[in-house]
Amino acid sequence: MNQKLIRNFSIIAHVDHGKSTLADRLLERTGTIPERLMRDQVLDRMDLERERGITIKMQPVRMRHGDFILNLIDTPGHIDFSYEVSRALKAVEGVLLLVDSTQGVQAQTLTTLAAARAEHCAIIPVVSKIDAPAARVGEVVEELSRLVQIPPSEVLAVSGKTGAGVDELLDAIAERIPSPRGSSPESGEEPRGLIFDFSYSTHRGITVYLRVFDGTFRKGQTLRFHAAGREFAALEVGVFSPEETPVDSISAGEIGYVVTGVKEAGIVAVGDTVGLVRGSLSALPGFSRPRPVVWASVYPESQDDLPLLRQSLERLRLSDSSISFEEESSGVLGRGFRCGFLGLLHLEIITERLKREFSLSLIVTMPTISYRVTDRHGKEEIVYTPAKFPEHGEIVRIEEPWTKVTIITPPDSMSALMQMLHEHEAHIVATETYEGGRIELMVEMPLRELMRGFFDKLKNVSSGYASLSYELIGERVADVVRLDILVAEEPVPAFARVVARHRVQEEGERMAEKLHAILPKQLFVTKIQAQALGRIVASRTLSAMRKDVTGYLYGGDVSRKKKLLEKQKRGKKKLLSRGKVEIPEEVFMKMVQESDR
Repeated sequence: MNQKLIRNFSIIAHVDHGKSTLADRLLERTGTIPERLMRDQVLDRMDLERERGITIKMQPVRMRHGDFILNLIDTPGHIDFSYEVSRALKAVEGVLLLVDSTQGVQAQTLTTLAAARAEHCAIIPVVSKIDAPAARVGEVVEELSRLVQIPPSEVLAVSGKTGAGVDELLDAIAERIPSPRGSSPESGEEPRGLIFDFSYSTHRGITVYLRVFDGTFRKGQTLRFHAAGREFAALEVGVFSPEETPVDSISAGEIGYVVTGVKEAGIVAVGDTVGLVRGSLSALPGFSRPRPVVWASVYPESQDDLPLLRQSLERLRLSDSSISFEEESSGVLGRGFRCGFLGLLHLEIITERLKREFSLSLIVTMPTISYRVTDRHGKEEIVYTPAKFPEHGEIVRIEEPWTKVTIITPPDSMSALMQMLHEHEAHIVATETYEGGRIELMVEMPLRELMRGFFDKLKNVSSGYASLSYELIGERVADVVRLDILVAEEPVPAFARVVARHRVQEEGERMAEKLHAILPKQLFVTKIQAQALGRIVASRTLSAMRKDVTGYLYGGDVSRKKKLLEKQKRGKKKLLSRGKVEIPEEVFMKMVQESDR
């Protein structure tokens, strides 16, 4: 195939800026999908993607426009999948930077633009939804022009709904996105390709999605994964149109797939290089294995479903290598798995898929982050569950992940937003004012605070108009402590939390009050206490259940009633010294699933 006629590109955009709708029109105008088979969000294969209007799973597709072959990789835009997106952007030469004409530049626009520039992609700015009644086409064109630093005349305007401007956009893709380079001189036509995604099927095993950088891949070749060192035979090679379509070969510059037959989890990873078993070419640069950012425990509602939950997690890991899990047990909920995720959206997607695709009923605990803890003996450990935090006095140093957060907000929300930033330990690094008065804030804050309902609060104070994106920027020293909850003077490990030192009193009071309200009364007086820093920071007393032990008596000497009451009093005293509280499962669930607001 003539590489000068290949154009590899992706569409990057903020959520709900019309990316999937525009992809539909591109497929329609190029005749890639027959009109009778067209439907909305045709590249979004999962029901979850259609319901939420977001792209979760990458989907490549090959289109023809005149003499040109256009390879589109439809990528997720959320920050949780930033590493996968960076590998997909490495597989293309250009991007369409899509901005909604009714909303203008958003926080995620800036994040995706920075990612595209980091991979040296050609950028075509595009204003979408120009048919909308509230469209501000001229204003947004000017905004994009300044952002990308090109003349306004080079900013394109389209409507994914009506198809207006789509033909001009296809021409611009062919003209302004460079063709892929050929094989490197030292390759000698030896094949080498970058994995930007993969899928799994029971019969064919794992299918890797490749951008070919050198040589030619053919059916029957013996290949290997550079990072894993695993060898395999290419059972089939092909391209996406958009269904998997077998071809004789895929060569340098093309995007396609290779069926590996591998059916083991953890072998294939996004960013790995595929090449010949005894090839001379080194791996393509930039590979790293994604590291979990957020942790949560997942338990089956019925312990009979534990084997099914294990099998389901292993099955999902065959198509998503970023999931990690290990078995754990809880005194209340039984056995389950402590799972690591790339972020809160990733956690939400995986748990929803477990419920839908495998018909599992799950209990998912409140997510936490990991901390790097150094004890007084100099031992350093990564702790990702509060119950394993060392005791107060044993810790010398704690480090936690920090984030750089970009917020774009209307000016009338600034007062409430500044107060909110203070409450969440954020400090402002830089500000910028856009056309129309919108303000961009660059702030730095702990990931712990970002997870504490920050996004929902941002939407509330801005009446839904503010947007947010974030990226991890490393670890910094944390001033946090472990907060334990004691019931009848016995600690309950599942209720343990890691909180900021300055909020320990407030959080202890809130949790003690919450448990006091939902815990059933016992036959004896029950103390509910919050403990941190080696002391009790909050306490509530749950009165004993009243039982009328004299109700069956009638008439007679009053001393009989007094004897029974004294006997009851002695029994309660005995229970108080030796009694143990059995916490019902529903109470446990309400406490561990409660959002940390």
